[in-house]
Amino acid sequence: MIQLNYRDSKPIYEQIKDGLRRLVVSGAVKKDEKLPSVRELATNLSINPNTIQKAYRELEQEGYIYTIAGKGSYAAERADVTSGRNMELMNKFDEIVKELLYLNGDKEMLINRIEELAKGGHDHDRSQ
Repeated sequence: MIQLNYRDSKPIYEQIKDGLRRLVVSGAVKKDEKLPSVRELATNLSINPNTIQKAYRELEQEGYIYTIAGKGSYAAERADVTSGRNMELMNKFDEIVKELLYLNGDKEMLINRIEELAKGGHDHDRSQ
């Protein structure tokens, strides 16, 4: 489900957030599907439950999940994701595109890549 890299400089809770976000965005976790409890995920990953709780809390603030008291956390509908997250990602996108254009100047490659991703393609060699 979620892979942790203890050698990564990224904090564990961020890795958990990224992993869960990826599962929700990719559809691997469907809308309204129950997520593992904090305790269950902490046990499975052998980490402190507070770390899981922090990741869940931030994902809820971003709109990727929602919590029902006494029942657990669930994947949210895409429309519930805040516009703030959209802006944050667009800013990162702009930075990355500017750098790619600086490095190789191939605007058409980027346009083709975006079009392919929009069609559902995503099996690219990351080193391109």
